[in-house]
Amino acid sequence: MDRAGEASPARFLVSARRRIRPLSRKFAYLSLGGILVLFILFWAAARHHGPVAPAPGGPTVAAPNVGISDRDLARIDERQQAKDSLVDYNLLNHRLTRLMDAPNMIGMAVGVVENGEIRFLKGYGETVAGSGDKVTPNTLFRWASVSKGVAADMVALLAHDGKLSLVEPVGRYAPSLKLPAGNENRATVADLLSHRLGLFSHANDNKLEEGQDPHMLRSMLAQLNPICPPGTCWAYQNVAYDASSEIVEKATGKTYEQAVRERIFGPLGMRSASLNRNSLVTAPSWARPYTGGKHGKPVEVSDAYYRIPGAGGVNSSIKDLAIWMEAQMGLAPNVIPPDVLREVQTGRVATAGELGRMRKFRERVRTAQYGLGWRVYDYAGHRVIAHRGGVKGYRSLIMFDPALKSGVVALWNGSSSQAGGLEFEVMDMLYRLPPRDWLGLDEKPVPEAAEEGNSAVPDAGG
Repeated sequence: MDRAGEASPARFLVSARRRIRPLSRKFAYLSLGGILVLFILFWAAARHHGPVAPAPGGPTVAAPNVGISDRDLARIDERQQAKDSLVDYNLLNHRLTRLMDAPNMIGMAVGVVENGEIRFLKGYGETVAGSGDKVTPNTLFRWASVSKGVAADMVALLAHDGKLSLVEPVGRYAPSLKLPAGNENRATVADLLSHRLGLFSHANDNKLEEGQDPHMLRSMLAQLNPICPPGTCWAYQNVAYDASSEIVEKATGKTYEQAVRERIFGPLGMRSASLNRNSLVTAPSWARPYTGGKHGKPVEVSDAYYRIPGAGGVNSSIKDLAIWMEAQMGLAPNVIPPDVLREVQTGRVATAGELGRMRKFRERVRTAQYGLGWRVYDYAGHRVIAHRGGVKGYRSLIMFDPALKSGVVALWNGSSSQAGGLEFEVMDMLYRLPPRDWLGLDEKPVPEAAEEGNSAVPDAGG
């Protein structure tokens, strides 16, 4: 029993609870209201600035000016009717349909960007000849040496971040790269990315295709005879060029694929893009490689150039390759800043041999240079950026005018070079030039030799 004049502890607690409860309830309401306000502000900011992860059916908001939603892709014909369109998309489709009648064309995917907008994405033919499995804008192919632009952009981004310098010796960042006479201490990172290491063309590619380790092959380059001092002549490389992936790994502490996915592919919304064989062959739709014609069988997917991912390891759909081209046009400055694009797309060395290789197109291509992972052409008085790729059973191309923010990409699962004329037919439309039969559809077909590997084809790697 309580003593007179004194409140028991139990009564005190009950009284206190009665006094505090209204205050606590009011505080809770205010707290919930504050949280709700913060949530609304955060949601509004997210809508404005965008999430980092890809948004379903479209690009990330981190790169809001690239890509195409699934809804817009289904109605892409409407984009082709835009008043500012210079490309005759009906004619283009007709030409490509005719091209697929060629005996050595199995499957192909094509994309066109006009005035910064994806206006054409279409698949032709089959993933496997005679299968009935149609190529679509989501079918995966290999980029082959069009992959070199990814490596160059990635290294230039790290230079932009202050993680490395393009003018310092490449040996400082790529321990496995050894050049004749210790030239890894003279050649710069920029020399590596512009194929000016003083080596003969495609050095040690044959050994890579035999299955030898690329790190060992880069060390063995020191045993070769140089053809010139570093930085003074140009000769295309694959094994040496992949020192770029080693540079990225050393600077980031991550695998090359992880770094590229986090820094480039993810923010751009390139959801199908990858850098390994397994991601290709396990995809819901992927084009099998062919070195012969429609009546032949697909060949095995070689892993040789996946082992040098900086030089030739990217897979993706044509949709993602078109997004990649948009980013190179400067439409994703939050992902790839303008100064990085200037660095990689500035011609650094004349490539006279390229003019010889493209002699069929000399009416259009007046000069040819190489930047960092990219080719730079004077196309009938216009500056265009381009690259081609070729690896066993696959071909690729990209060509665009960064000023017009217009260009073309294509991927196909075969060894035919005939489809390469496509980029000239599209660019001619964009520049309103007289049409030419660059695809050779009206010419008598000439049999093409089977492709034996990336280093064996005339335009190996682009």
